[in-house]
Order: sequence, then structure tokens, then C-alpha cells
Amino acid sequence: MKPAAILRDSSHRPWPLPARPWAMRQTWSTLLFAHWPVSAEGIAPLLPPGLELETWDGSAWIGIVPFRMEDVRLHGLPPIPGTGSFPELNVRTYVTAGGKPGVWFFSLDATAPPAVLAARAAFRLPYYTARMRCDAHGEAISYASRRRKLRQDAPCAEFAARYRPVGPAFTPRPGTLEYFLTERYCLYAPSAGGRLLRADITHAPWRLRPAEAKITTNTMASAAGIALPDSAPLLHYSERQEALAWWPERV
Repeated sequence: MKPAAILRDSSHRPWPLPARPWAMRQTWSTLLFAHWPVSAEGIAPLLPPGLELETWDGSAWIGIVPFRMEDVRLHGLPPIPGTGSFPELNVRTYVTAGGKPGVWFFSLDATAPPAVLAARAAFRLPYYTARMRCDAHGEAISYASRRRKLRQDAPCAEFAARYRPVGPAFTPRPGTLEYFLTERYCLYAPSAGGRLLRADITHAPWRLRPAEAKITTNTMASAAGIALPDSAPLLHYSERQEALAWWPERV
């Protein structure tokens, strides 16, 4: 999908598109949403001032999201060298500021050092370099990640799973938990001066499928100081999502 088509498909967004030009395009493929309910009291202290934790039925939610990043490029420029296609793994929760619900990332792991350095500098996101593998076997995905200790502040973190879709695709409806967990059109990050930043994102409504997963190793949340419950996660799969992002601005 061309950027112009992504921009035209914006009637589902909860607020208008930014008036300024978009900054970056990217594609997310073979994506797993693995979500756990956790205590809001345990997550709220991990957020910066000015950011409000959002809950569903009294619980905060932690998402661990493995996928493959593709076609990363800046507006008007060719693809960034070394970032054509690579695995990425996010740990996130759901927040709001100024009436705009979004995502807060506790960590983002990727195999592409140029992308890690660029995202840390431009978006102030907690990216880490990791050794990762993402292999497709039909619709099944074998995924493994181990964070590299290239920074002193990089806690050890590992993830290994095999996952696949197991049901028909659907579009989450407003007012459902699936909508709450996925239909987010901005991310938040801290600025160098301690102020809160917001980066707008846009894409088509998510098309999700129920999923199953065998997660054999998972220390991603504990590396961020978060204890996941022993219960099985809520699982969804998405084949492909094309997105545009804007440079962050102060909230």
C-alpha cells in the first residue's frame, strides 16, 4: 500500500492526522500479540510523570509482541541500509495523556544496529540490540531472541516461542478488549529534558486472527521489573500491517 492510500484510510482514527508530513514508513509482518493482565498498582510507578496508565476491568495489560519489521524508510529517501527486514520484539503497556490513548514501551529488541541507534536518537525509545531468529514454517512461526549486552544498562532478556494463527480474521470492534489492546495511534517516550514526547502513528484497522503459541522462554517482562501471572496469555496474530509514523513532539 502506498503512503497516500494509508493516509486516505483514516476515518477510523480517534483524532485527526497530524497536519505536518509523515516521517517514516514501515511494515510489520507475522506478528503475535501475547497479552497478560497485571496489577495496575505494580505498573503505574514504572511510568513517567504526566502519563496515565489505562486499565481494562481494573487490570493493566502487558503485551509481548514478536514480529518482523520490513521496508523501513524515511520520507522521500530510499530504504535505510541494514534495515530491509529484521525481527523485532516489544514489551508494552497502554497509557494516555492529553486525551490521546497510546502505547508505552518498556523495551524494544531488534537485530539491526542502525535501526536501534536511529530509533534511540530520534524517538527516544528504549531499543536494544539482540540476536534473533524468525523462521516461517507454513503459517507457523519459530521465534527466538536473546539480548546482547552491548550497553551497561541492558538487562538480560530472552524469548523463544512457536506460534501460528488458528481462526478466521476479524476487525476488533470499539468497546472490546481486542480493540483496547491494539487500536492505538500514538506512542509515548521520555525526552532528554524529562518532558513527555508523543509520536503519532497511522495504519488501517487491525485484522486479527486467534492464535496459539508455545512459549518456552520468556524473561522479557521480568527484565523490565514486571512479574507476569502464571495464567496463559491472550493471543492474536496479524499477517501484515503497513504504517506511517511522525517525528515525536512534546506533549
